[in-house]
Amino acid sequence: MHISEGVLSAAILGLGAALTVCGTAIGLRRLDYDRLMTVAILAAAFFVGSLIHIPIGPASAHLILNGLLGAILGWAAFPAILVALMLQSVLFQYGGFTVIGVNAFNMAFPAVLCFLLLRPLLSRPGRMRTAGAFCCGALSVAGAALLTAVSLAWTDQGFLQAARLLFLAHVPVMVVEGIVTVLAVSFLYKVRPELLLFAAGPEGGRHA
Repeated sequence: MHISEGVLSAAILGLGAALTVCGTAIGLRRLDYDRLMTVAILAAAFFVGSLIHIPIGPASAHLILNGLLGAILGWAAFPAILVALMLQSVLFQYGGFTVIGVNAFNMAFPAVLCFLLLRPLLSRPGRMRTAGAFCCGALSVAGAALLTAVSLAWTDQGFLQAARLLFLAHVPVMVVEGIVTVLAVSFLYKVRPELLLFAAGPEGGRHA
């Protein structure tokens, strides 16, 4: 899902950076600092989960775990994903500094949006929560793949084929991420429900 350095137009890079700054500011403002350790652990999980890349033209496919971050962190998924992408760029040269804003927005925004839309399902017991968790994981990846494809297509029509291939390549990843999110949410609901924003009440305090 990382878009490589030197691929996107200046307009797309600027827009992505601006949107990521806004999302990160909201995430930090709504973050309960008692949850910093949770944010750090999930940022590390995102960092490790996306280390194995399969190159697809100017981008790549890999596990993302953005839906899981969205379900647990809400808006705080923005700073968590941003920090992980910065470390990947510094340590492993994945993506690049100029595209961090676009890559972060493409992965974090769908996760936050899915959490906000699916929170009613996640808050309900049994199969409804399972369905909500699966959709949160799968649709977050679908949204990230779609935004990445749009970023490439809007930069140059020559990337259209690569954009289509990128989206199709993430279809199996969507299924895997949905299952992983279901397992993680089910486990946490049993042992540490306070970590889940949807278990904190209708407003979720500062976390929502």
